[in-house]
Amino acid sequence: MNEINYNSRIGKLRSRYNPDGNRLYEERVYSETAGLVSDTQKYVRMAMMAVDEDYTRKTKLAGEAAKEHLKKELSDVDYRYQGSVMTDTHIKGASDIDLLVLCTKFNHTDISRVRDELNNSSSHSYIELVNLMSYNERFSAYQGNCYQDLRSLRLDIERIMKSHYVVCDTSKPKSVKITNQNLHRDVDVVTSCWYDTYAYVLHGECEADRAISIYNKDTNRDIGPDYPFLSISRINSKSASTNGRLKRMIRFLKNVRYDSNRVIDLTSFEINAICYDMPIREYQDKDYKELVSFLWRKMYHLWKDDKVEQLTSVAGNEFVFKGKPDKVEALKLLEDEVYRISCDLK
Repeated sequence: MNEINYNSRIGKLRSRYNPDGNRLYEERVYSETAGLVSDTQKYVRMAMMAVDEDYTRKTKLAGEAAKEHLKKELSDVDYRYQGSVMTDTHIKGASDIDLLVLCTKFNHTDISRVRDELNNSSSHSYIELVNLMSYNERFSAYQGNCYQDLRSLRLDIERIMKSHYVVCDTSKPKSVKITNQNLHRDVDVVTSCWYDTYAYVLHGECEADRAISIYNKDTNRDIGPDYPFLSISRINSKSASTNGRLKRMIRFLKNVRYDSNRVIDLTSFEINAICYDMPIREYQDKDYKELVSFLWRKMYHLWKDDKVEQLTSVAGNEFVFKGKPDKVEALKLLEDEVYRISCDLK
């Protein structure tokens, strides 16, 4: 195994985070790495840093611009954002953003479970029962064709985006990708609908508990439930209680994966789950070098002790690695990269 060229990795990371040579970013890097002797230390500190605020702002502006075009022509829709930009764990200066366009003509629901739980009233508090009864009383089955509604919405999105953006890819089944050439940012526009989960109803309709379903134009069906808002809320909350350490670990693993000479097939979804699962008390006081060593130990024992198949997503609704041997091998590759960096730090 070749030694890691940290000077080269620093150059890649710097050009990725700051392709335009923004002076404020360079000043922040200088401040963060001042006094560090080795390139290994500098790389680790930089790999944990957040993307410059100006780049994140432009990414969000690109999403808002696309939304404004849609708002002028669409009705019966809500708009939300999802993805790593919303947790500030994105690693590229030119990150894209997911704009959810949610059809509000209908909601998917867990109404069957709501009604089942109403028949088991002894297991709920008074407030929970009020929430369940209120939702049940307001519920009425949708008489329209939800798949036709979603298909029409997808076609309208394609038409509107094509009319405003020269670079517009409508070939993807789950999203329309546009490029804002003024801001140099991509936006994935996702056709979707709300999914009112049992937890959403039980807890008084808090949006963090509300799920979505995403429309696939190739199958003319939607897939769900997915829990982007719960994941965003949990990562933001847990990281705040560790003074940002959770997000630093997530960014670090993403950058290590990106900079590796090996192909490491792990997504943000899986990296988020790995880091989120780690108990706060075990890393809340660690500095950046100790975080690397901590990450390696946790990742190593995750697969070595046969715990990996029980790891759940941040939202807790699915197993991340269960029945996916290729993903487990990718975890081992990333763990090995972190181990090498941890050794070099010493």
